[in-house]
Amino acid sequence: MGKKKEKVAKEKPLDKMTAKELRELALTLEGIVGVHAMNKNELIAAIKEVKGIVEDKTKKTAVDVRSLKLRIRELRDKRNQAKESGDNRLADAFRRRISNLKKKTRRAAA
Repeated sequence: MGKKKEKVAKEKPLDKMTAKELRELALTLEGIVGVHAMNKNELIAAIKEVKGIVEDKTKKTAVDVRSLKLRIRELRDKRNQAKESGDNRLADAFRRRISNLKKKTRRAAA
């Protein structure tokens, strides 16, 4: 009688999985908290950390948009304080820094 070949579930590479698949995988692993609030890159990093997979550092590091936006918010507060105190030169310098950070976030998103 013919033996049925058992399908061996091949695990897709983490980069090829969707965010939904990554969340399901992360929920099965212990040690990962806040799965539903993470984006795809954060999920991949957390899963690799738990599984002990070492990432090659030869790739160009991606710009973290969240940290850039946090920095923009801080600079906006400083710019507003400078405007209130009447220091227009300092306010203009903060405006230029904010503009440059915004450009970086747009490049990172594209």
